[in-house]
Amino acid sequence: MRISRLMAVGLLAAVLAGCSTPTPEMIANNDPWEPTNREVLKLNGKIDHYFVIPTVGIYFMLVGDSGRKMVHNFLQNIAAPTVFVNDVLQGEPRRAAQTLERFTLNSTVGLGGFFDPATRHWHVPGHGEDFGQTLAVYGVGEGPYMILPFFGPQPPRDATGLLVDALVIDPWNQVPLKQHIWWDAGRYYFTLLDLRGQTYSTVQGIQRSSVDYYASLRSLYRQMRNAEIRNGRPDTADLPDF
Repeated sequence: MRISRLMAVGLLAAVLAGCSTPTPEMIANNDPWEPTNREVLKLNGKIDHYFVIPTVGIYFMLVGDSGRKMVHNFLQNIAAPTVFVNDVLQGEPRRAAQTLERFTLNSTVGLGGFFDPATRHWHVPGHGEDFGQTLAVYGVGEGPYMILPFFGPQPPRDATGLLVDALVIDPWNQVPLKQHIWWDAGRYYFTLLDLRGQTYSTVQGIQRSSVDYYASLRSLYRQMRNAEIRNGRPDTADLPDF
């Protein structure tokens, strides 16, 4: 079973487990599954504590700064086709052209994406994009806040976006590899190591400074996603109409 299908099972399980009567506060926070979400967050914390963090420590010991940078560059490069398709779907020709230029330069001059000459020598900025953001651009709401096992905060819109990216848009998952599960697992595993290595200090700071880590995480996730959806443009949603 591939990683994307495991995520689909986790999404269904989380929705079914969250079927309980929400309080007015939960409804106000658009978080009707809060009790289940908090339990899943605890589960993810245990996975993080007993498996992810020790693995990140080993990764940092065995792989130096330059090696980790090459892994990061490679992961960003193989994600570029998915980013490009979503740029096009969102009607962002300039950003799509940048993504295509970066992928071409880094795949060739950058030796398969392990180096990033597009940034260093050609000053072509990179960015992320996914189908969850594409759905938001077309007016699809976030849906009830939800945390999935292993994947963290993934409201229905963003969880759907991940599935569409994995099953439909990502060209690497269309390549008929004999042992596709190992490609999926290895890619997700190193993506997790890369992300966790970059965000470890930030997450630790939030946990130490937050009275309610769950509520802080929910707020920060929504702020981050809204900023990603706007592609750096100012938020005009709350400005008065003239």
